[in-house]
Order: sequence, then C-alpha cells, then structure tokens
Amino acid sequence: MRRGIIGLAVLVAAMAAHADKSTVTVWHSYRGAEKKALEIAANAFNDTNDDVEIDLLAQPNDSYASKLTTSIPRDNGPDVFIFGHDRIGDWAETGIIVPVASVDESDFLPELLPPARYRGKLWGLPMAFKSTVLFYNKELVPEPPKTTDELIALGESLKQRGKLPLAYLYDDFYYHAAWYFGFGADLWTEDGRLAVDSKQSLEAMGFVKGLKNRGLVPDEPTGSEIAHLFNIRQAAMVINGPWFIGEIAENVDWGVAPLPTISTTGQPARPFLTTEMVMVSARARNADAAARVQAFLAGRISAAVRFGVGRQAVGLADAWTLPEIAEDPVMKVFRQQLPNTRPMGNQPRDRTIWEPTLLMLRKLIRRGASPPEAARAGLRRHAAITRPAPESANPIVYLIVAALIAFLALALLGRGLATLRDRKVRASAGRGWTWISPAITGTVVLLFVPFIVGLALALFAHRQGDWTFVGMANFSDILGAKTFSPTEPLSFYFAFVVTVLWTGINLVFHVVLGLAFALLLARKGLRLRPIYRVMLIIPWAVPNYITALIWKAMFNTQRGVINQILEVFGVDSVAWFSSFPTAFFANLCANAWLGFPFMMVVCLGALQSIPADLYEAADVDGASGWQKFRHITLPLLKPALVPAILIGTVWTFNQFNIVYLVSGGEPDNATDILISEAYRWAFTRQEQYGYAAAYAALIFVILLGWSLFAARLGRKIEAAT
Repeated sequence: MRRGIIGLAVLVAAMAAHADKSTVTVWHSYRGAEKKALEIAANAFNDTNDDVEIDLLAQPNDSYASKLTTSIPRDNGPDVFIFGHDRIGDWAETGIIVPVASVDESDFLPELLPPARYRGKLWGLPMAFKSTVLFYNKELVPEPPKTTDELIALGESLKQRGKLPLAYLYDDFYYHAAWYFGFGADLWTEDGRLAVDSKQSLEAMGFVKGLKNRGLVPDEPTGSEIAHLFNIRQAAMVINGPWFIGEIAENVDWGVAPLPTISTTGQPARPFLTTEMVMVSARARNADAAARVQAFLAGRISAAVRFGVGRQAVGLADAWTLPEIAEDPVMKVFRQQLPNTRPMGNQPRDRTIWEPTLLMLRKLIRRGASPPEAARAGLRRHAAITRPAPESANPIVYLIVAALIAFLALALLGRGLATLRDRKVRASAGRGWTWISPAITGTVVLLFVPFIVGLALALFAHRQGDWTFVGMANFSDILGAKTFSPTEPLSFYFAFVVTVLWTGINLVFHVVLGLAFALLLARKGLRLRPIYRVMLIIPWAVPNYITALIWKAMFNTQRGVINQILEVFGVDSVAWFSSFPTAFFANLCANAWLGFPFMMVVCLGALQSIPADLYEAADVDGASGWQKFRHITLPLLKPALVPAILIGTVWTFNQFNIVYLVSGGEPDNATDILISEAYRWAFTRQEQYGYAAAYAALIFVILLGWSLFAARLGRKIEAAT
C-alpha cells in the first residue's frame, strides 16, 4: 500500500513537471542533412532545458508560405518558424510575426541584418545565408574565370572540345540577377516602377542573349538536366547555390569560385542573397519561450551543428572564427561572395517581379525578342497583375438579394413539408430521409458549402491580407476584358477558346484511339489479349502528374527523345514550348496518352455485349466490314459511348495537371486553359483570391450549361436508340 502511494506521488509529480514544461512548435521546410542537423540542435536544446521543449514539424516547401499565412491568424500555426527573409514585409504588415525583442546585432554577419529589417525593426534572426556561386569541374577548368571576358573565351575553347561551357537557369530571374545587378541595374525606379527597361538592364539581357547565341549555355535547361550534365562531365561550369552540392556525384572533381566580374562595368556579378530567418509568430502560445528558442536556433551551438551536419553557411559571426568553418574550401567561397550580393527585397511589392521577369527572359531567349521588346512585355505583365483593386461596393443590395433567395428557398421547403400532413406519409418520408441523409450531408458539406463560399469570395478583392467587398467588379473586369483584350493571353475569352479547342481535339483523340484499340482487342483469335489489355490500361493507371512530367522531359529541346527521333530522320530539333502550335501539340500528346484507355475500356465492355448473331447475319447478307461497323457496331455503342464522352468532356475541360506541368502555359500563358488561369490568379499573382473565385464561378456556369445540354442530348439519343 505504501509503495503504491509513493509511486502515485512520483507519477503525479512527473505529470505536474511535464505540465509546467512549455512546448514551442517550430515549423521548417528542411530536408536531408539540413533536417537532420536541425533535429540534433533541437535535441541538444531539449536535453539542457527543463522548462521549454522544441517540437519540430517539417512542412512541404511548395505550400509552406501559404500555410503560414492562413494558419497563424487562426491559432493553428507554429510558435516559431524558419523561412527566407523575402516575406518579412508581407507578414509584418498582416500581423503574422513580431519584432525581435532584444538582440546584440554584432553577433551576426553585418550583411545579413538589413534583409531582416522592415520599417526600422528587426523581425527575425539570421540562421544561414544562400546565394549562387560558380561551380566548376577541375578537370575541364583548371582555373575558374575571374571576368566575363575570360568566361566567354574559356567557353569558346570548351565548345570546340565538345563540352558545354556553362549551365544555369538563365530564364529564371533569381539566377539572372547576378548579371542584372552586376551591370548596375536597379530593381525599382524612384517612382516605384519596375526598372527592367533601364539601360543597364538591357545590357544585362544582351549579355545573356549573347551567351545563348554563342552556344555557351544549353537550350531549355532544367535543374535535373544541369546536375546530370555536370555529373557526366559534359557541363564544365554551373551557376547554382549551396543546395547543388548534394546533387554532385562523388566521382566528380569539382570546386567553387565567386562569380566573375563584369568586364564592361568592372563591377562584380551580384547574385540575390537569401537569408534564412528564424521568426516568432504573433500568435505564439508562450512568447518568452518562443524568443528563447529563436535565440538558440540562431546561436552558437545550433550554428556549429548546422554547419557540421547540414553544410549550411551560418549567419553567426563568431562561427566563422572556428577553423573548421573559416577554412572550409566551399564555405569560404560563399563567405567571399557575400559582400557582392544583393539581398532579395522584403517588401510586399518585391514578390510581384517573378512572373513578369520570367516572361521577359523567355521572350528574350526562347522566342528571339530583342531586349527592349522583352522588357516592354515584362512591364506590361507587371502592370496587369499589380493593377489596383476595384473600388469597394455597397453590400446592401447584395444582402437584400441573398435574403430574398434564402426566403424563396425556405418557402419552397415549407411547401414541400406541407404535403406531409398525413402521419403515414411523414413516417415513410422520415425513413427515406434517414437512409439518404449521409449522402445529403456529404453533398452539402463537400459540394454546396464550398460552392457558396467560393461564390461569396468572388464578390471580394483580396490584397495583402485585406478583404474588400467589390460586388460584381471581378466579373465585370473578366467579362469586360478591361485588363487584356479578348485576343491575347490572360484574357478570359482567349483562355476560353483555348479550353474549347483543347477539350474538342482531346475528345477526338480519346474516342478514335479508344475505339480503335477496343476493336483490335475484340477481334476473335487475338493471341496474348490479356497482356495487350493490361499494357493499354497502364497509361490510365499511372498518376497523371507523373505522366505529365515524363512527357515534358520527352519534349525537351536538347535531350528529349522526341527531338532525338526527329534528328534520326534528318529533321532539326524543335523548341516545342516556344510557339503556341508546338506547345499545344505537346499538351495534346500527353493528354491523349492519358485519356484514351478510359474510352477503350468503355468501348470494349460495350462491344462484348453486342450479340454475335448480328454479325453472322450481316456476313450472310454480304455486308462489308465498314457496313457492319456503321450499321451494327456504332449504333449499339452509342448508349455506352455518349455518356463516356459527356463525362470525358468535363474531365478534359478541367485537366489542370497536364497543362500546368507539360507546357506550363508557354508561350506567354497562351496554352493556359481556364482552370490553370484561375490557379495562377489565386496562387502566383499576389493571391487575388476574389478574382480567381470569379473565374471558378464562370467555369461552373459554363459546365452547368454543358451538363444541362448534355442531359437533354443524352435523352434524345436514348429515345432514338
């Protein structure tokens, strides 16, 4: 008895101690060695602190920022999180983060503090910094170039030896920034306009275009292709960041060097600087504990672990006095590059540069535009996606309309209930409603509620966390083609025509291919029929995003199998995503491959249900194969084929993955369909959720009209057969 009481007391004491311990949830997006290093650092903190505990939670990188933005205001987010400094302005304005309470700024590298400052306050502590440098193969490049003239001369020599001199993502402004700022360009003019049309910017674009015209850089580079070319010793030099280190093969003898000086300006290339900050949420459950964790993660113990295990260029100044960090040949170069970097802007407007500059650089490189033409296209796109929000509207009229609709719905419901006066009728109806209530509940929760919320969002404008009621302004902007003319990309009407064209041509491919393969599989005496059937169904079984990525790689200009086949027949390589017809064709190929198995399965099932004696009678009458197909097969296929076509129309109309992953909307968003345009307005163009919701509502209206027409058409066909 006494032992039981003592054990109970110990248990209660332990539970009380644990209850007093404050848990600080830390979100991050680290993977691999960086994640392991952070876990080791967190364990070290937990082992030495009795009152505070770190709980790490990894997040997917692609949705990390949006999860922070939406979860923290609703008290569902972290207490502390690690993220790049470029969102500080947004999150400071919207109350997502709080300033650092106290810090000795001399503890950190001086170049890393300005990116953390916004409106005179420090909003995060630097954990690590990242920028691009020059990676080179020591076998091919014994001495890295120090100037751009040396780079070009070395490149010409390497090209004569059959090597690719330089590989980097030159159509991504993040990588182009090194030349952009090295030529002396600024990102913004004094009046707040994007300055990509300045003399210095045009010179930087001319330099990159020269690299491409000389054949010193690859066609349509991708991250995976760049790593592959470097690892097989085909690419001699690569411009990339520290994340590239983990992709280099062990058998490659490589080195790093600062980016070369611009020969015409005498200024060093200045790549973007990204500082990974540890920030405290404005909704932290224990602000003091969160501040302690913030200081620890940016401090000496954490820095030593993150360098040793995670291979991070840490932000703590004292850490660089340690021999193992200061004398590391790779980290030393990143430290040398640091003074010649340009911090990515942390103001809300700085997030608007990426789509316009991507358009600008792709027009310059892939579509042969001159630097001034490319700059004008980028400026026009920037003006379109940063246009002012519509003026606020009076919600009274809309509330009255909503009230009338609600009253009408209640009246109809009351009218229906009035028919249930008889007790037996009520009992019978009650049993029926009980059986269908799960389905109704699911439909209401998963279909009607999201639709009503989306429709309501379409009446608002969203800018930097603020919602403004604008009534039908989003619809009038879209349907009135106020931002873009109906004949150019980003216009609703242009995207609608592309969507209709996309849907119609795809359905032709799906039906023709599906029916053809079904007829082949239905032939009598066909050997290995089960194997063929499985092989032809595989494209449908593979997840469509994997199919999309495979087809995108096949259409790659430089290494894609499609161009390699063309070269066998003496046809020049095609830049598939540089023009609308070829990019649209690439999308069609991918989606036709993905969609024909469904039609094949439907047709195959219907063919097996056709009585064989009909064909035997036709043979006796001397009917040809075409006559049998026209008068027997096709009419008896219609009851199964027509519903499949109607379903396939809706699927193809909203086939987001293929368009987004294969062509990516190239060129200039010309191959985007309505659903991919709605996605871009919501998630890549300043989170204009109201505008995107209006797009979605219009898509719903179009599909609703099609469904009503299709139902009527189906009834007519059924009656005719």
